[in-house]
Amino acid sequence: MDTITHTLFGLTLYGALNKQNIDPKLKKPLLFTAIVGSQIPDIDVISKLWDMEGKYQMWHRGITHSIFLVPVWAFVILLLCYLFWRVKDKRIFYLGSLAVFIHNTSDLFNAWGTGYLEPFSMIRITFGTIPIIDFLVWGIILVGFVLTKITRYPSHTIYKGVWLLILLHFTFQSVQGYVIHERYAAEYDQLVLAAEFTPGHFAMVGMKGNQVEISQVKIVGEPTLITRLESAKQVDLTPLFEENPKAQTLFEWSPFVVVIDDDERLGIYDPRFYRNGSSFLYEYIEKN
Repeated sequence: MDTITHTLFGLTLYGALNKQNIDPKLKKPLLFTAIVGSQIPDIDVISKLWDMEGKYQMWHRGITHSIFLVPVWAFVILLLCYLFWRVKDKRIFYLGSLAVFIHNTSDLFNAWGTGYLEPFSMIRITFGTIPIIDFLVWGIILVGFVLTKITRYPSHTIYKGVWLLILLHFTFQSVQGYVIHERYAAEYDQLVLAAEFTPGHFAMVGMKGNQVEISQVKIVGEPTLITRLESAKQVDLTPLFEENPKAQTLFEWSPFVVVIDDDERLGIYDPRFYRNGSSFLYEYIEKN
């Protein structure tokens, strides 16, 4: 998910706490924990500063998003709360664990995916059933916030309802994505989905032989072919990887790539992010 969504998740987690019997001195550390826990896995963006070998594509959403690091991040946040406010409370650790878990797990549902099982598996897990920026999630949280201002229901009860609706949205989208994937998987050698902004709408990207088809699809109705791409799969990519290390990282990171080999360029791109004639995940070298 994007930074705004993760921040909203943190605020909504804090809102879902029943603070009636919480010591006022603990409220700021808990708010800090919810927000920082919802953001801290993305600390990997600083790896850009020392990436000299084109590995950032693999490092981002890599080990920092591992399910095995959830208690580690929660413990780091617990230490920070002690340093800043001199408070120690097991609820900080529990809330921090939950916030990090939600961050890492929600990112699985985007086309970008995460290294959820690193360091034991380097596979980038992605379901592609939720867009990176999900405006419906924003809307659910906004409605919950408004309800806390105009009704007499306890705010923590309303925010728990918000979390239930978000969970149902993720579930409904993922069930649709699973059904669609199973319906068309046999038609391709490889098939992936990328959720669109409109709920229930997906981009279906399938590779068969040297062809990649990108279609718009819903659970009801037939797919609409958007474009058909040719991939020069038999081309030796060694010169590309030697001159552009980012290309090798992209090749390892993507479920599959389209290979471009023409008079001007040798390159690869991820077709899941193909829009208006190009993909923003595109690495190439110029031919002499």
